[in-house]
Amino acid sequence: MSDRVAMLRGDTVYRVHWMPGADLLVGVCHCGAERDSEDPVRLWDWLLAHPAGHEPPAAGSSPEVDRAPVGARG
Repeated sequence: MSDRVAMLRGDTVYRVHWMPGADLLVGVCHCGAERDSEDPVRLWDWLLAHPAGHEPPAAGSSPEVDRAPVGARG
């Protein structure tokens, strides 16, 4: 279990971390799934859509990254 997930308690706890020095946010769901994004709205949409798309990353894999250009986002 990652340090980000270890601090979570409850079944509706979500965290958004800012990566210093970058325009990148990391969303962490209570289930352990993580996703990177530059768009806070898309990140919160993803978090609140639980469980859709929330698969905790396999051991040794990196979290899903959402870095679509601004014009390409829905």
